[in-house]
Amino acid sequence: MKKEQIIDYVKKHPSAKVKLAVTDIDGVLRGKYISAEKFLSVVDNHFGFCDVVFGWDSSDVAYDNTDYTGWHTGYPDAKATIDLTTFRTIPWENNIPFFLADFKADDDSDLYVCPRRLLKKIAREAEAAGFATVFSQEFEWFNFQETPDSAQAKGYRNLQPLTPGMFGYSILRSTLRNDFFTALFEQLRQFNVPLEGLHTETGPGVYEAAILYTDVTEAADRAVLFKSSVKEIAYKHGIMATFMAKISENLPGCSGHVHQSLWDKKKTKNLFHDEKDPRKMSDIFKSYLAGQLYCIPHLLPMVAPTVNSYKRLVEGAWAPTTITWGIDNRTVAFRALPGGSKSSRLETRVVGSDANPYLAMAACLAAGLYGIRKNLPLKQPATSGNGYRDEKYGRFAKNLYEATRLMRDSKIANDLLGEKFVQHFAQTREWEWRQFGKAVTDWEMKRYFEII
Repeated sequence: MKKEQIIDYVKKHPSAKVKLAVTDIDGVLRGKYISAEKFLSVVDNHFGFCDVVFGWDSSDVAYDNTDYTGWHTGYPDAKATIDLTTFRTIPWENNIPFFLADFKADDDSDLYVCPRRLLKKIAREAEAAGFATVFSQEFEWFNFQETPDSAQAKGYRNLQPLTPGMFGYSILRSTLRNDFFTALFEQLRQFNVPLEGLHTETGPGVYEAAILYTDVTEAADRAVLFKSSVKEIAYKHGIMATFMAKISENLPGCSGHVHQSLWDKKKTKNLFHDEKDPRKMSDIFKSYLAGQLYCIPHLLPMVAPTVNSYKRLVEGAWAPTTITWGIDNRTVAFRALPGGSKSSRLETRVVGSDANPYLAMAACLAAGLYGIRKNLPLKQPATSGNGYRDEKYGRFAKNLYEATRLMRDSKIANDLLGEKFVQHFAQTREWEWRQFGKAVTDWEMKRYFEII
């Protein structure tokens, strides 16, 4: 839609307001309503948005270890700009106009702590190298017949799942709460977050959705909006949705796999496909994959950002533990799908559903581009069979502390993403680990309360 049409829609909407959102470092949407008049006054300029969104954690507790902002700066406004290309209307909210915004520094350069700006920077590098990006993300998540009040009253334990039992790909279970299932598919499409598919996954009340592919920035926008929208639509149906990576040691975790390919600038040729290669993989594909094999272990907190993320990355639970790749192999970290000239792509399976999509896709793309720039050969052989047993090329860090230390001190990470971003992001993950270290868990109470 053209700018003039967007402005006309805002002016004529009976609500006389606009909904705006930005994304914090954890991928959580933070936003506000502003009047139509306010929107019209800032649409060609910028507006102030408190920079505390990069100075606190997902529970609104202020960091005490970051340099960008804090009590030492007074939490001033940052320079936010509305991206008109993100215009949507919210079907479950009277089709109110909605926009995403992101942040610039005072000199109009990319604000280094802004996840969306980081992804845009990496996307420009791909474009400068002659590539068009085609990305998408898929998510698994649990749904419960609870409200925020009831879940909190129960201490988030013994919650009632939307449907009982382990019933993946179930036609039967998708009819049990078909009102919610149908609302997700239809209302997300109306919100311009179109799905390729939606089905039940193994586990009580678990759904999986694949979002339709597009260029990398729009793909990340869709993924961020998908997670928030699912939660909002769920509220309307008396349901709570969670994208935690692992809710129970007895159940599989929830993935956020990123699918990706590079095309020529006109998007007429998939540059990952080579009909003459025995595996149909082009040299570009091989170098891109080699880049991820080499770099992603250095960028792991960007795809596994929470303490809980590493509870998902365990053997035999459909999430990778080893630095491996294979052809259509769901036990490895990097699943190559080199089949057709249109569908050839890489699936990065280490990404969890709790990841910030902007950072996860930035990590994937930056790592792949590194492999192409360095002309890395794909020396590591494909894993055939059980990837959990293929440890020849190493394992991923076992917890957030180990992963963050590796990223913070990594020349690869600092070169690819910039020292200021890496420093800030590492500080936020170190904070997260400290908060976990202070907590007394249910496991400790059960194990030590009586016997010690």
